Amino acid sequence: MKSLFSGIQPTGEIHIGNYFGAISNWVRIQHDYRCYYSIVDMHAITIPYEAAEMPKRVEDLALTLYACGFDLERTTLFVQSEVPGHADLTWIFNTITPLGELERMTQFKDKREQFRSSVNAGLLDYPVLQAADILIYKGEVVPVGQDQIQHVEFTREVARHFNARFGDTFPECEALLTATPKVMGLDGDAKMSKSKGNTIGVLETPGEIWAKLAPAKTDPARVRRTDPGTPEKCTIWSYHLLVTPEAERAEIHQGCTTAGIGCIDCKKKLHRNLMAVLDPIRERYNDLCGRKPYVRERLDANADHCRRVAGETILEVKGKMGLNRVWKI
Repeated sequence: MKSLFSGIQPTGEIHIGNYFGAISNWVRIQHDYRCYYSIVDMHAITIPYEAAEMPKRVEDLALTLYACGFDLERTTLFVQSEVPGHADLTWIFNTITPLGELERMTQFKDKREQFRSSVNAGLLDYPVLQAADILIYKGEVVPVGQDQIQHVEFTREVARHFNARFGDTFPECEALLTATPKVMGLDGDAKMSKSKGNTIGVLETPGEIWAKLAPAKTDPARVRRTDPGTPEKCTIWSYHLLVTPEAERAEIHQGCTTAGIGCIDCKKKLHRNLMAVLDPIRERYNDLCGRKPYVRERLDANADHCRRVAGETILEVKGKMGLNRVWKI
């Protein structure tokens, strides 16, 4: 099996954009590769955060990922900060990474604008830590969306720099593009994002989700019930593409274009189909909340495994760099 790495930050509630954009794909491929899935808490501290909230966020994220379908027994889910090798390899990669390559990264430019009053070196160095995350497990495959291609190519460059200077050590990983389109927020104006407050949480109750769907933006051309619409211009339709069976979607599409179905009825159909996906996740989450010691045990075992794998990589890297402890006497 090829080695695969991907990570997710513990920044709060998991929403359907996270689920359909990444997590559901990770679940689908988890037994096709030697997967390392990480809760990347060290990435999360590059922007302002509350230290007291971090342990709970990590715990909730782990429980949610398992509830979404991660295999408790077979899939290696771990907490990044519990494996020191990630930070060790980041520093080593810092010494071979040209500064200009970091300054060109799109994410750094975006974050610099977003957090002008608190720009730190970690924001600039974020891609190097990301490269270390992948390469410490000799990652060959990285599942990403189109907007993350730049980071995969950066990781390939880091591997090339190291291999050229110290000998063949790291693979040049490949991006595994996900087919899921960008999931729009309830406002219909931007990608679903916690910072924009336009999300549907995967653990929210049916009532909470309906309260968000009922007033959600639809095709602006449908001012009245009798006005025909264009589903492709409607955020609600984009959600139907994620959860509604094809035959029912065809009926909804026709009903919208001929004014045969109103927006509220369309939303009710979406709500039913969306809850068919989310209800089992919420139920599994509630069950896992009663089994937290076992979940923590699995995370501890996974972290122990990752420390062994990462330790082997670090010893190999240091040996090639002349940082080993072999003295000639």
